[in-house]
Amino acid sequence: MTKFKKRKCLHCKRLFTPDAKNHRTQRYCRKEECRKASKAASQKKWLSKEENKNYFRGRTNVERVQRWREANPGYRKRISRKKPEIRKKGKDALQELFDSKIRSSKEIEKFFNNFALQDLLKLQVLVIVGLISVLVDSTLQDPIATAVELYHTRGQDILRMGRSKSCNNKKK
Repeated sequence: MTKFKKRKCLHCKRLFTPDAKNHRTQRYCRKEECRKASKAASQKKWLSKEENKNYFRGRTNVERVQRWREANPGYRKRISRKKPEIRKKGKDALQELFDSKIRSSKEIEKFFNNFALQDLLKLQVLVIVGLISVLVDSTLQDPIATAVELYHTRGQDILRMGRSKSCNNKKK
């Protein structure tokens, strides 16, 4: 077996032996934090390219994803057999899956007690977006954005009706 020349990891700066299958391009060691740094660097590089700026946004890209899904109908089923935890998540998620480690009500309580109020408000936005994605049965941005506009307008209408009724009651 051929030994490969050691390299310095771009993240932790320690020497490592590159993987045999990836020795020409591997710039980060196998440590979890270095792999995360590698992924972040590659995503940053990919997003910095002009043609990738709006890759996941807009009607054109929604249609591109829909065409791809139509051309690859068994793709979700193949993944689900390999990784059963994916089956539990959204049926058409484009983002990476988040596997929550929160299991019991005590853990949930502990989880929320560690947050400041502003952090909980950020969680509420995530919950609302998740809820809307379930209601519209899609994780694509355009259907969610359309639903948000509809729900926002409806909420404004409801609150206006509530104010006008309460104003009428005060006049009497």
